[in-house]
Order: sequence, then structure tokens, then C-alpha cells
Amino acid sequence: MNPNPHPVSEYQRAWQRFRRNRTAVAGAVFIVFSLLIALLSYALAPDHSPDANTQIPEIALQDPGFQIDLLPLPLGAEAIPQNGVDFLLHGRPLRHRLVPVVAGSVRTERDSVFFQRYGSAGKTESLHLARIFYAVQDSIRKDAGAWVFTTAGAAQQRIQQGVLKARYQQLSPLEHRRYLLGTDKYGRCIFSRLLLGFRVSLLVGGIAVFISLTIGLTLGALGGYFGGRLDDAVMLVVNSVWSIPTLLLVFAVVLALGRGIGVIFLAVGLTMWVDVARVVRGQVLVLRDMPFIEAARSMGLRSGRILFRHILPNLLGPVMVVSAGNFATAILLESGLGYLGFGVQPPSPSWGSMLNENYGYAISGKPLLALAPALAIAITVLAFNLVGNGLRDALDVKSRQ
Repeated sequence: MNPNPHPVSEYQRAWQRFRRNRTAVAGAVFIVFSLLIALLSYALAPDHSPDANTQIPEIALQDPGFQIDLLPLPLGAEAIPQNGVDFLLHGRPLRHRLVPVVAGSVRTERDSVFFQRYGSAGKTESLHLARIFYAVQDSIRKDAGAWVFTTAGAAQQRIQQGVLKARYQQLSPLEHRRYLLGTDKYGRCIFSRLLLGFRVSLLVGGIAVFISLTIGLTLGALGGYFGGRLDDAVMLVVNSVWSIPTLLLVFAVVLALGRGIGVIFLAVGLTMWVDVARVVRGQVLVLRDMPFIEAARSMGLRSGRILFRHILPNLLGPVMVVSAGNFATAILLESGLGYLGFGVQPPSPSWGSMLNENYGYAISGKPLLALAPALAIAITVLAFNLVGNGLRDALDVKSRQ
């Protein structure tokens, strides 16, 4: 009597073997964690501005854990209604200029605020409270017990004395911010830009893998199934592209089409389809002579139906293994391009561009500026390689005892 009345498919057995591989599971957990960070990066980052590009020169090159009080001053940008999805995709438009102040130095007297700017050697500055709440375009004058001034958009304001002070004390616009990983040479939050780097790297990797799969699956399947001159032509193209160094081919595409993020997707994807095509062609050459394919031909099924319904589903395992490795390669290529200045252009927070900006500080007492993006690249690439190795072992026919 069969002790297991419910048959287990080969993919279920592969999943069971994959779960027993602790390193592969750890890599998969990190990848899922990275995807969540990429989706929620603007919500998790302390700096919500687009590309986390809020620059405060006064606090440049601060150590990890640095804390500062920031006095926001309106820039005059019009407030645009924003929903949650738009915020997660693009961040919050910067509508204030942040002035770093010494802790405990801010005080109000009448309708003015006095403070010591951080790094000003104890010099006290003052601002009219109207400039804390409005983007004042001209001078502020007193008229019959009220303050009169013009704001952005030529809107005239008239506010009674004492109202601004009461509003300041009620709202307390002073912002306290902590920089977990410190700041770079422009005074930007390294932690925020590191989180947004997950989005750039995973997006480049995902789209590049999609492009490589589309081209590689198509050419490899057609060449392997039909053979003959078509197969010779496919292999000629594969071997020609294979003979060109990967980085050189990426440089050629970028220099020919420009340095936009869309070009990076295309350049990286066009360098990785060869691996997919070679693997798919080899598998199709084996599968096309199998009995179930011969049976499908004898039933009069068209070649397209045989390819899509009977051959391609049996390529899922090898293609998944190759895709995991290509994902890691795409992240390395994008980071390398960013480090050399040919990748995603500033102010987009690419890990490679962060390395390019901060590698000089690695030996000058602030190694974390370069170490943080380098570790992010290394751990992410390692996670995809571990998953790829785990998939290879789980789907290996020889290990199915």
C-alpha cells in the first residue's frame, strides 16, 4: 500500500530540497527584504526629497549617529496634492531650505527668531518669524500694528503683531534629524541614499534580466528546435557577441545611445542574453527528440504550440538558475558603470556613483562613506548567487534521490 496517497510533483520536491539549503534560503530572505526596501525606500528614508538629494553643506562629512536641529525656511514652491503611491514612487518635493542650528540656541523675541547657525563659531543670526512660515519676496514693513509683506506669487499678507510668535510656539517647526550613517561631502544623508540605491540596482537588474530572457529564450529556442541554417545563424550571432568583452560592449552601447537610465537597462540586458541563449538552445536540442515531443508532432500540433506548451515549460529550472546569476551580474555591471561615471547619472543614488564620490575618503578616516555602498553591492550580489546555487542543486537531476 502506498504510504503517500498524494503524489508529489518534481517542482514540489525541488522546493523541499531548496528549503533544506540554509544559505540559499538566507539569500532568498535577503532578496525579499531588499525588494521591500526598494518599494518602501522613501517611507523608510529620513530624507523624503526626490533622490534623497537634500544638500546641507554646513554638515558635510559628519560621523555616523550625528544629530542636528534644522530650521526649515520656505522656498516658495507651490504645494501640490500628493497621494501615497506618488510619494512612494517619487518622494516628496522639497519645499523648504533647511538651516542647521546649534541645539538650544533658538529663541524668539517679539516677532523674530534668533539662532546660531551650525559651524558659525557662535555668531547669532535673526530672522523675522514671517520668513519661517512664508516665502517672503521683499521687505517686511509694519503698518498699524500689523506686519505687511508679499509672498511668492505676488500674494500680499497682513498679519497682526504677536500672531506669528503664537503660531511658532504652537507648531514648533524646528526639525530634529539623526544621520545613522553620517553625511557625504554635500551634506546628504548616506542612509537615505543607500536605501534608494536598492531601488536603482534591483530595477536595473530586473529589467536587464527581462531583456536578456526575451532575446535569449527566443533565439535559443528557435535555433535549437528548427536547427539547420537558422541554428547556424543564431550561433554565429551568439559567438560574435560572446567574443566581445562584456564591459567593452556595455561602454559601446552607452557611448552610442547616451547615459540615461533607460540606456543602462538596454546596455546591461544586451550583454547577458548570450548565456540564456546558449543554455536554452542546449536544452531544446535534447528535448526536441524526446518521445513526448515526437508524440506531439505525430498528433499534428504546430511548431509554435509545441515550443510554448511543451518545451518552454520544461526549461523553467535552467532558466531560473541562469536568471539568478544574470541578476547578480547586472547589479555588478551597473555598479561598475556608476563607479566609472557611465552609469545612472547624479543625483540618482546609485551604489556605484556613491563609491565614485566617496572612495577617496576610505583612507582619510571616514571609511564608511565608501564601505556602506560597497557592502550593499557585495551582500546583494552574494544573495543572488546563493539563490542561484540553491536552485541549481534543487533542480539537479542527479540529486533527486
